[in-house]
Amino acid sequence: MTVVIDCNILVICLTSRSPYHNIYKAIVAGDFILAVTTDIILEYEEVIEKKYGPATSNAFIALLNELPNVRVFTTYYHWQLITTDPDDNKYCDCAVAGQADFIVTEDRHFDILEKILFPKLVAIPIEVFSAMFK
Repeated sequence: MTVVIDCNILVICLTSRSPYHNIYKAIVAGDFILAVTTDIILEYEEVIEKKYGPATSNAFIALLNELPNVRVFTTYYHWQLITTDPDDNKYCDCAVAGQADFIVTEDRHFDILEKILFPKLVAIPIEVFSAMFK
């Protein structure tokens, strides 16, 4: 299973006090392939640094670089599927490039994907994804 994880979801999963920490553990255990792009990694780095500090951010990015189930994709085409928040398109483009099964997000901008027939992308909420690893 290949998955793209929205930055806000990833940040929620990092702390061991989170009810969704099992997603972080599943990443580390290699239970699924995490599809990312350079832009997504940079956003992860920036947001984690703001929330947890540079040491945590640097350690997490270093971990992503070492894990064999983290795949960095290059997007050669920008689909521009989300017009309400164009910054979210990096996740859609990565999902297409990585042939992801899901985009895990709570962002309502991704609801538009239900109406788009091609490329067909599926966004699921954190609760649904987390339940796959309980």
